[in-house]
Amino acid sequence: MDILLAFIFGGAYGAVMHYLMPGRTARGSAVAPVIGAVLGGLVWMPLTWAGQTTLDPWLWILSIAVPAIVVPAVLAVLTRTRANHDARERLRLKIS
Repeated sequence: MDILLAFIFGGAYGAVMHYLMPGRTARGSAVAPVIGAVLGGLVWMPLTWAGQTTLDPWLWILSIAVPAIVVPAVLAVLTRTRANHDARERLRLKIS
């Protein structure tokens, strides 16, 4: 049941980063929270399978820190990729 906290922390952080990072009009509003929630759960799951318990601080630190590090990087790449794609399409369609 505690894995829900990892999903919630990751999703909340993703939502905050969606609004703080530039280029939010180039991506959907659900992309960042979903990425954050999935990362939180994907870190939590193997750590608990490896024997970590909820009393171990590394489980909490890593399940919060990984989304905090990865979500901004993924959003920056997605925004840059979308901007480049849109520029190529404007050239291809001869739209100023």
